Amino acid sequence: MTEAPTAPPAYTTSRAAGCPFDPPQAMSGLLGSEPISRVTLWNGATAWYVTRHADQVALLRDERISADNRLPSYPSISAGSEATRAHNRSFITMDEPEHNEQRKRFTGDFTIKRTKALRERIERIIGELLDGMEKAGSPADLVTSFALPLPSLVICELLGVPYEDHGFFQRASAVIIDTRSSAQDALDASQELVDYLGDLVEKKVRHPGDDLLSRLAADYLVTGISTRDECAKQARLLLVAGHETTANMIALGTCALLQNPEQLAAVRDGDPRRVAGAVEELLRYLTITHLGRRRVATQDIEVGGQLIRAGEAVICATDVANRDPAVFEDPDRLDIDRNARRHLAFGSGPHQCLGQNLARIELQLAYPALLRRLPGLRLDRPLEEIPFRTDMAVYGVHELPVAW
Repeated sequence: MTEAPTAPPAYTTSRAAGCPFDPPQAMSGLLGSEPISRVTLWNGATAWYVTRHADQVALLRDERISADNRLPSYPSISAGSEATRAHNRSFITMDEPEHNEQRKRFTGDFTIKRTKALRERIERIIGELLDGMEKAGSPADLVTSFALPLPSLVICELLGVPYEDHGFFQRASAVIIDTRSSAQDALDASQELVDYLGDLVEKKVRHPGDDLLSRLAADYLVTGISTRDECAKQARLLLVAGHETTANMIALGTCALLQNPEQLAAVRDGDPRRVAGAVEELLRYLTITHLGRRRVATQDIEVGGQLIRAGEAVICATDVANRDPAVFEDPDRLDIDRNARRHLAFGSGPHQCLGQNLARIELQLAYPALLRRLPGLRLDRPLEEIPFRTDMAVYGVHELPVAW
């Protein structure tokens, strides 16, 4: 009798006990054994799992690889993500030329020059949040008291979203990116957020301000370039990504530094150039976009000696690529003085993260300010009791109890 073919190993986000900053061993081990191999996803579908840094760069820059999440074989991360594929369509799930046409509407708001102009305002927000932490006293949850409100306040001001609504949009965002959310819960949360932002866009038509939503409103009604729904979905992407990613980098990066006191001291006391380098290393080492870049081949592609057929799903495992020893010496060690600029935390190619300049300046200001203001900062419970976000599309910690 002929034996049935063995299914590819299951894709997993489970990390080894005591190693919350390292990629899952079952996945990272493929880098040395099968750098391009098949994995089985949550719904039984399969995808090519690409681990090498060079192969990922080649694929993410190849026009034969599609980011369009409407394609039948697109490798969604969960049932909720699958259910909201079409509903959450934005420029990051578009291909050229549509991707560039949509993305360029926002590039001016996220240039290095524009984000540098926000520096003083970000510093004031940081100072106010740290004042609040000191006033409330030790202990505290760093996520709710500092890491989450900082980028939320910044992105709210940039977009023109009232920060007093943060409870609503943070809860909705959490449901959307939770891989455990049911299809209906994810759809409901996404629709609530799109409806909310659509209403805001319409209000901006009547009462415009100096913010991004006001410009979207002008596109929506005045020029007719976009519809209300399109504007709301683009704003949804910027709002969710603008606070979830940086918030988790602040909290998770602080947690990692607390495990490395010498490097923490260097970030606390270092000059801006050294701090900037430390941020790049933390982005590489932690890779909070731990579910990788999801794509579909639209034509046959050969990469790394492996043929990927048209229509096949691809996952570029950025967390594993950021530990590739061919690019980073001793990659499993946190070293804030290494040159980590080749990391793929922000992706590569035309879909490289639009908000990376804003994220960098927030992180470069947040880490040293926090560590200088609270020099005795420490975890308030053992590392093994910290709840890490293996169940979310953005890795990090659900809470980070600290004392000082």
